[in-house]
Amino acid sequence: MTYSSGSSSRIARGGKAIYGAPLGILMLEARFPRIPGDMGNGTTWPFPVLYRVVSGASPEKVVLKGAAGLLPDFIDAARDLVRLGAEAITTNCGFLSLFQKEIAAAVGVPVATSSLMQVPWVQATLPPGKRVGLVTVSGSTLTPAHLEGAGVPLDTPLVGTENGKEFFRVLIKAEKDDMDVAQAERDVVEAGKQLVAKNPDVGAIVLECTNMPPYAAALQAEVGLPVYDIYSMITWFHAGLRPRAFS
Repeated sequence: MTYSSGSSSRIARGGKAIYGAPLGILMLEARFPRIPGDMGNGTTWPFPVLYRVVSGASPEKVVLKGAAGLLPDFIDAARDLVRLGAEAITTNCGFLSLFQKEIAAAVGVPVATSSLMQVPWVQATLPPGKRVGLVTVSGSTLTPAHLEGAGVPLDTPLVGTENGKEFFRVLIKAEKDDMDVAQAERDVVEAGKQLVAKNPDVGAIVLECTNMPPYAAALQAEVGLPVYDIYSMITWFHAGLRPRAFS
């Protein structure tokens, strides 16, 4: 909403349904707990956001089955968010990098589908001989197509959480609604430690999964490397939508 002012009047410019929340988030349909730091917890963000759940887009369908047949649903939901007032779109699953080009082409506003899109930026900060590594919720189904969709080199090392005791079982397999947060943290941290142990040239880590930010600090403390996630990316993304006005 913008104002124009004259000597005796102020005009509020309309055209949207909702104001003050320029970022729209496309959500998978899930029932696991979204703790503070999770992308789907509204208290995570230091600014208002708009949410839209994509019906039928379960984590299992998106992560394990390539989001087959779901592109029209994501485009429709993204358009709904834009109609409401969103000026940019993101999603709450890094595996939706598969749809980056299609959603961006369909909605006419900036789109950032995946935390993986940070990899080229982070790589540019590293010294010679160091590269970015990935921790993902599912290493076995994060394909070259997912990486290409986000501009990630295909030889980027990665480790998934499939062998953990809690994180993958709750978020992807939906074996229960409740989650042992401490065990979920251990799963993410162990995956990160394994990544670094196998790849000593890793100089920074990007977390693919948008449910991992609550554990980023623990992982960084354990491995002693920079850790980037969807929170770091979206706060940057939002900063361009609403730059700070310096007086």
